[in-house]
Amino acid sequence: MYLQRVEERLLYPLECFLFGEDPCVGLEKLQQYSGSSSAQQCGRVFKEGETVYSCRDCAIDPTCVLCIECFQKSVHKSHRYRKSLRSLTGGGFCDCGDLEAWKTGPCCSQHDPGASVTMETDECVMDPGLQERAQMLFHLLLRYTTDMLVWEDANELSEEVMEDTYFCVLYNDEHHSYDHVIYTLQHVIACDQNQAQIYTALIDKEGRKAVKRGTLRSCQQAKDNIRRNSEHIIQKPLRVEILHTAVMAHQTFALRLGAWFQKIIGYSVGLREVFCQVALEPASDNNKPCLISQLMLHDAKLYKGARKVVHELIFSSLLMDTEYKRQFAMKFTELYKQLQVDFICDDHQRNVSITALSVQIFTVPTLARQLIEEGSVIKVIIDTVMDMMREHLDSNQRFHFQGHNPDKFFRVQVIFHDLRYILISKPSLWTETLREKFLEGLRVFLRFLCCMQGMEEVKRQLGQHVEVEPEWEAGFSLQMQLRHILAMFQDWCSSDERVLLLAFQECHRALMSCTNQPFCSEPTDSYMCKQILHARLYKVSQEPISIHLPISRLLAGLYVLLCQSGAIQYLPDFVCICMFQVQLNFTELAEQPLRCVVLAAQVCADMWRRNGLSLVSQVYYYQDLKCRDEMFDKDIIMLQIAASKMDPNHFLILVLLRFELFDIFNGNSSSKDQEVLKQWNRLTEEMLYLIIIIVGERYVPGISHVTKEDVTMREVIHLLCIQAMAHSSLVKSLPENESHETWLETVISKVAVFKKPGVSGHGLYELKKECLKEFNPFFYHYSRPQHSKAEEAQKKRRTQEGSDKALRPPVPPPFCPGFSNIVYLLCCDIFIHILRRIFQKAVEDRSSRWTEPMIQRALHLVGQALLEEKTQLESNSTEEVSICLSCKMFEVVKCLREKSGPVTSFSCVVSAQSVQDKEKAERKRKAEAAKAHRQKIMAQMSTMQKNFIESNKMLYGNVPESSSQSDTTASVERSPLSSSRVAVGPQQGVCSTDWGAQICILCQEEQEVQAQAPAMVLTACVQRSTVLTQDRGKTLSPKGCYPLFMPPDLAVGTHTGSCGHVMHATCWQKYFEAVQNTTRNRLHADLIIDLENGEFMCPLCKSLCNTVIPLIPVFTLGKVKSNFCFVSLSVREAMVLFDESQADFRSILSFGVQEPKFSRSITEMLGVCATTVHRVGLQTAPNDLCPYVPVMSWNTCAYTIQAIESMLQEEGKALFGSLQNRQLSGLKALVQFSASQRLKSKQAVIQKHFADMLAVLVPVPTVENAPSILEVDFFHLLVGLVLSIPALYQEEAVDLQPSAVSTAFNHLYLLHLVTMGHMLQILLASHGKHTGDEAQAAAELFSIVLRAGVSGFSVESVKRGVLPFLRCAALFFNCLTGVPPPEELSGTAESPESQLPLLCSYLSLPSNLFQLFQEHRDVVTTLIKRWCGDTAISKALKGEMQIIRYPRKRNRLINLPEDYSVLLNQASHFKCPNSSDDERKHPTLCLLCGVMLCAQSPCCQQQLNGEEVGACTAHATICGAGVGMFLRVRECEIILMASKTRGSPYPAPYLDDYGETDPQLGRGNPLHLCPERYRKLLHMWQQHCILEEIARSLELLNVMFPFEWQML
Repeated sequence: MYLQRVEERLLYPLECFLFGEDPCVGLEKLQQYSGSSSAQQCGRVFKEGETVYSCRDCAIDPTCVLCIECFQKSVHKSHRYRKSLRSLTGGGFCDCGDLEAWKTGPCCSQHDPGASVTMETDECVMDPGLQERAQMLFHLLLRYTTDMLVWEDANELSEEVMEDTYFCVLYNDEHHSYDHVIYTLQHVIACDQNQAQIYTALIDKEGRKAVKRGTLRSCQQAKDNIRRNSEHIIQKPLRVEILHTAVMAHQTFALRLGAWFQKIIGYSVGLREVFCQVALEPASDNNKPCLISQLMLHDAKLYKGARKVVHELIFSSLLMDTEYKRQFAMKFTELYKQLQVDFICDDHQRNVSITALSVQIFTVPTLARQLIEEGSVIKVIIDTVMDMMREHLDSNQRFHFQGHNPDKFFRVQVIFHDLRYILISKPSLWTETLREKFLEGLRVFLRFLCCMQGMEEVKRQLGQHVEVEPEWEAGFSLQMQLRHILAMFQDWCSSDERVLLLAFQECHRALMSCTNQPFCSEPTDSYMCKQILHARLYKVSQEPISIHLPISRLLAGLYVLLCQSGAIQYLPDFVCICMFQVQLNFTELAEQPLRCVVLAAQVCADMWRRNGLSLVSQVYYYQDLKCRDEMFDKDIIMLQIAASKMDPNHFLILVLLRFELFDIFNGNSSSKDQEVLKQWNRLTEEMLYLIIIIVGERYVPGISHVTKEDVTMREVIHLLCIQAMAHSSLVKSLPENESHETWLETVISKVAVFKKPGVSGHGLYELKKECLKEFNPFFYHYSRPQHSKAEEAQKKRRTQEGSDKALRPPVPPPFCPGFSNIVYLLCCDIFIHILRRIFQKAVEDRSSRWTEPMIQRALHLVGQALLEEKTQLESNSTEEVSICLSCKMFEVVKCLREKSGPVTSFSCVVSAQSVQDKEKAERKRKAEAAKAHRQKIMAQMSTMQKNFIESNKMLYGNVPESSSQSDTTASVERSPLSSSRVAVGPQQGVCSTDWGAQICILCQEEQEVQAQAPAMVLTACVQRSTVLTQDRGKTLSPKGCYPLFMPPDLAVGTHTGSCGHVMHATCWQKYFEAVQNTTRNRLHADLIIDLENGEFMCPLCKSLCNTVIPLIPVFTLGKVKSNFCFVSLSVREAMVLFDESQADFRSILSFGVQEPKFSRSITEMLGVCATTVHRVGLQTAPNDLCPYVPVMSWNTCAYTIQAIESMLQEEGKALFGSLQNRQLSGLKALVQFSASQRLKSKQAVIQKHFADMLAVLVPVPTVENAPSILEVDFFHLLVGLVLSIPALYQEEAVDLQPSAVSTAFNHLYLLHLVTMGHMLQILLASHGKHTGDEAQAAAELFSIVLRAGVSGFSVESVKRGVLPFLRCAALFFNCLTGVPPPEELSGTAESPESQLPLLCSYLSLPSNLFQLFQEHRDVVTTLIKRWCGDTAISKALKGEMQIIRYPRKRNRLINLPEDYSVLLNQASHFKCPNSSDDERKHPTLCLLCGVMLCAQSPCCQQQLNGEEVGACTAHATICGAGVGMFLRVRECEIILMASKTRGSPYPAPYLDDYGETDPQLGRGNPLHLCPERYRKLLHMWQQHCILEEIARSLELLNVMFPFEWQML
């Protein structure tokens, strides 16, 4: 209403003035002038959480994105694309139509380029009067909007404002949490919690909220109180201002004008151009900038809502036109430094700052070139960063970040994103101005790198451990930010030869000018093998050293680019110092990279352990994927450059000196300290490893003739040599470029084979066999664990193949000419000397002087040298071969063999052999002892088994001695004792098996299940369920017929499942008490199990349980005689009894026998289980005196059987023989437990329940409110009647139960009667004509029903409808009586046609079910008339009452689209039903019913039992009886919920092309539905395993900070 009044009274007159007439008429004329075509550029501003798409094939850079509508209509839909979510606050706009954003397909079908002709002429055809009015109106309104938004407290109000009323306005900040603000508001303005939460949500969303209105004094008092209260929480108070009501009103209207501007300029390009002119025109006052500049400069002072309006106005106006975008970019660059200063002082995130617009400006290639040439934007950005970080410079003008402000430092680093945006597209055509400005920016960048060169030096700590760990994260964080920028600078330099040479000159000059000189001492001579090196002394272990050398590494990268482009020949003309004639130059260049490598080696040798974890972490990141390409790899390249230009002997002497191994290999040093010897050995290993790398790592373009594709291929090969890997794991293990591409897709098919995933897990890539020859065990990008895993995996593979285990070095590609001299390292004198000394140590009897890895590395180097020699022999003549290692190695081996005498060798062999013999004998003795022990145990088991079979000859007469336990059941079923396969009636067979002896999983003791023995129990989980519901969302309450009568729609049932593990009741009680004691002390353990509701985890399988089911023995009272007729008598007698004034059951007591007595333990456990079922099923407090306790036990028995039958039918499995042992044991225990419930309740209560249930089948006037046959589920009725009828035999003095004869006929009678009632229920709900063999019987039934006023039914529909009932009845009586079913029902799943006769035979029913009505015609006729005479029947037939049709439909999860983009599209159009704003919510899809919900949002919270809960929690209570399965669309994640406080994430059933899920859409690959995984989710729901999955997930996650599931 408010918005409508604003529109009518304020905005409508403005539009009338603008158009000079009615706005509708003026707009129609404007559209005629402009043409009917749509704009070429989309420009849609993205909202919060909106899905955007980027084409990996066509986008210029990753920041070029499309909205979902444009993507669906573009050619990129069939390309390799990536989807992602906008940040929580939105921002940015669609780039559809921007020709500079896309290589191909810049426009979708909607934004066709043909509209550009019309747009270009819009300005000239625009009505001059409209243009003049627009210019005047826009100027006034934009000036007014700017003045109001940048309002200062010093500004004076107009005299017309007479009202002396003020607002106390509370602003948003990022320092105080929600709870802090709510607490403050509650204590200051005296509001309740709900109101405070509403205020806080609005403050967070809009940026501010008026929390009090009143006089200036009262508002000032509220302001002081808010600041004082908020300071108690954290030192910084909340931002509070007092604004006059008029100012608030004007500012609110100014924001409304911002949205109005967007609407108006969207009508025409001409109006947009007018607005841009007004926004950018210089101010009349020369001291003031233009209007848009004023808004930008004041952005940091604006609140969130105002910023959002200003940014969207800039998006829809200035950034939509190329020329005005250029002008705005120049203004933005001019103000860049001040804007960044304001942003760093602000506390809001960058995505709500004006500085975030840089991505829309700097990423446009042509605009970036102009800003470099005209605005020196590279220099501006780096100068801004330098000014911000100047406070961190030390006396040597190097950065030192100890004690820095992390938040401010993080904000400064964000500025580097802008430098990446500027450099993201290298130029294809260079101009002199561009060269000049780029090199100017490079010089400024080098000055910044000079402050990093050698920063944060460390010195080895000796004696005492370092007291305070130095700050190191900031330096590496800065290095990570510069990683791609350094690569981009090199990429730009490589595109122009002259720029590359000048850049190398500038970089070399910067390196030489650094203040940290490499040496502090004079050079000395070092002698070895007649070789002399003149070099300064330096020891890494004694002098300060820094791991940060960005300029040295940049110089190495530029040098390689010079070699790659061939410009290396022009280098002497550009570099002042003659590097090629002075040897020292390369020694100096290699000095500091070599120090870093030595530092990493010494850290690996535990020489720096007293320096703490900070140095270990630095070395880790130095070699880690995140930093290695611009740190470790560049150091290796610089060492390769030095090795190619220096004398190989001198280079190796330099390496020995820096590794501090020169004296060791020169024979001038020795030590007996084992720690020192270990360090020397480790350093020797690392030194050899470095030589292997320098000589063998050639996969760098410019060092050898390889491409980027070859480099990626080699990385992938070595990763897959460790193990088969998923696509995402490979991507994470490969370096990314500035566009986040790894080039994996271009090479993976050449080197690996994809293995598709199963129901769980993910797809894996396995290395092709022909690529194994490329494996290098000393691959320089392996970490130590990866090296061990790869070596072990390859040796294992070779063992399996029966091939040689030796891991030979692969054949490397040849060096480029500039690096070809590196191979001379493998044949120089120092190298031979190093190998001789290592091998000599190995043959000496001093194991402390050498290690196996040392020998392995030395032999690898020998192999590398022999490969080089072989390569040269194959490509050149013998005279041209430069490496002749084989002769030199022959001399070394010969010398070593002469020095190692035969006595020494023999003694070594003998001693080693004696040790091996002793170990072998000991192993043999232990193996023989273990074998004897096993044989003894097996003999005991065999004796016990024979004794058991001997004592049970009748059961095991046909069982051979070799039968396994799994065959016992089948063997017994074939025995003569169980030949009768009938479970009901006089022909009932004999129970084949009882529980027998069970072993407690806790104490491991065995016990027989007997009535008087201590109780043994099964763990079980009781839960409410809607799996079978035919009316989702319906709730049941005990106020009606429920729970005595289950409605036919099965709205909510109680399911009881078991994992099948058995315990003694006493063991379980002790275990449960222990769980209670330990769980209370665990953090957040209440999230996993609910102690108050008796939950615990199964001790064996960790399944969630909340009760135990006692094992009740199956009683068989003898063979039933078949000469007794009872059915017709019983029906008549029952009718007579009901017709009398009071029921008297004495007439049948003569058939009773004394019932068995249970031990106290079993009786107690019966009560425990029954109470849990009653409490959970009815959601009530525990009450074992409630009359519905036995009813709920019968109901859970019936519902569980129905759920199992439905599951078996869904999966196409046989009714019998398909259940797992745990399911079968649990079901059998549940049925026997339910049958024993009558013993726990009073006789009168059970008899009353029986009479009420029987009244449905035998309707009589004396029983009121009995439901009709259409209002009950007949299987629940059957279970209740069968399990309650024994109560009729009880007397006050003696507890009796029916005899075998009575029980058989009772079951038969009840089954016949219930079956007939169910058939009539099906008949009344079906339509059609009857055909088939049953026509005559069906016709008679039809005539009876017809006389009762009912018409139309089908025989086939009745047969199909009754089949699930018969299947459930068969399961029930099988578990109740223990009679095995026909073998045909235990095999493969039978068709419905073949199942019916088998089920009828097993249940003692006629194969023609309609004969039931003929056999008892007289009684049945009367019953049918009474059944059909119910008023509910007539209402149902008239359509006034819902009728459930049979067979009931089986519930499944909703159908999901194959392409996940369809779901994202639905989510993009989803609007919260309780919110009027256009913000994107968290759309969450219920997989049970298909409803889209607004999750995690205050707008959709509901009251549930007096507590605020989220939409999903409230929906799960109704839809799934507290259990929910939701798909969070934008997160691509399944959420499983079990209660208000418990839930867990679960992988979505959508996979990408690589067989992986994509939670949070992190990778953004196209996703497609996996039917197998969705079916697994369906089975999890149908089998009631969601609670179990949640508990196990929470147990594994070990959550430290719990998620508030109730707010989902």
